[in-house]
This record gives sequence, C-alpha cells and structure tokens, in this order.
Amino acid sequence: MSDFSRFDQRGYRVVSVREGYRDWVSTYEETVEDLMDLALLERISTVDWAAATRVADLGCGTGRTGAWLAGQGASALHGVDLTVEMMELARLRGVYERLDERDVRETGLDGGAYPLVVCCLVDEHLPEVDSLYREAGRLLLTGGRFVLVGYHPFFSMARGMPTHFDHPDGEPVAIDTHVHLPGEHVAAGLAAGLSLIEMHEGRIDDSWIECKPKWEAMREWPISFCQVWRKD
Repeated sequence: MSDFSRFDQRGYRVVSVREGYRDWVSTYEETVEDLMDLALLERISTVDWAAATRVADLGCGTGRTGAWLAGQGASALHGVDLTVEMMELARLRGVYERLDERDVRETGLDGGAYPLVVCCLVDEHLPEVDSLYREAGRLLLTGGRFVLVGYHPFFSMARGMPTHFDHPDGEPVAIDTHVHLPGEHVAAGLAAGLSLIEMHEGRIDDSWIECKPKWEAMREWPISFCQVWRKD
C-alpha cells in the first residue's frame, strides 16, 4: 500500500468514507460513469451471472451494481455498505433481498454460502486489501467467484487525483484514498485461498473521450480494472 498523499496533485480537503459518500449521495448517480465499472463487468466470461442464486454485493452503495446483476439474472442479492444514505437509494431499486450497514471487511453474512461475491469501486478506500480478500474467501462456497472492480492505481498515481466529488456547498472534496498495486491484490487473493482466473483493464477510449473531451491527451491510459477470483 502506498500513501496517496505522495501522489496528490489536487490538495482537496479529505473526509472519511462514511462522511464523503453521505454528502455525495445526491449527485453520485450522475457523476460515476458506467464505463468505469459496469462496462468491465460486461467483458467477463468466467461468471455465469444468471446461475448466481445468492450474491453478496460488498460496498453496494446506491445499488448500481445490484441493478446490473439483477438485469443479468442474478438473484437473492445481499448488500452491505457503510453509508445508510447510499443504501436508501439501493433499497428503492427493489433488487436487494437484504441490506446491512456493515464494513466490507467484516460483513456478518453467512460464511461459505455465496456462489458470487462482488465488490466495485471500494478497494481504493481501504488502507489494505488483505482483509477484503479474506472476507470474500470466507463468504464464498467452493467453486464460487469473487469479482473485484477498482479504480486503476496507475491512473490515480499519474493523475494525482483521489476519489473526489463536489460538496453540496460547491467545495471539491476528496474521500480517503489509498493506492494498491496489482501485486498487492495478487498476494492478498492468493493468501485468501483464491485463484485469479480472469482480468481486464478499462482504458481511455472513444467512449471516454466523448464523455470527457479534455481527456484526449490520456487516450489509452488505464483507468479501471476488474479481476475474477475462484475459490478452489
């Protein structure tokens, strides 16, 4: 893990995860692009989404991922998140069987009970990822899949840009951010008894440039990634 302050080029006021997402909730849905995470989920070939009859959605937020999963045929979605205000929006989607205010590293969900565990755009807020992988491994049944989607560490380091949003009063605010290199993820996954079976990286392409024309100079930079792990 690297201290993000070494890379920070913005100097925004930094707030905790709970405080940040509480204050971001009103504009979150219109800020986060599907290209960042959902587009990567669509590229995965080693997960049978419709066969997932029980799913743990770690850091479910407003339920964007849950709605996508339900659209693919996944059922019995159980979401956990630190921010009640975000989960209230998730509840309104009507796709979750259960929603709990818990830390993704200690969910309180049944162990060995899930064929699919998903965690999207969360790992950059954790000081270390070992406990996340251990919890995912605990939740999975044998042969189950852990799908992780994250903000690419190379992008955050090169751009010096933490996860941030515009506070309702107009101030740009950063949410506590950490950098986890690919090797850290691999070590944590292997230590948790998981095997990496698929990985993709999202790059700045035409679709991104259409959304953010000023990013033309960063074309082909990696911006997000996804990994699929299997519990053997």
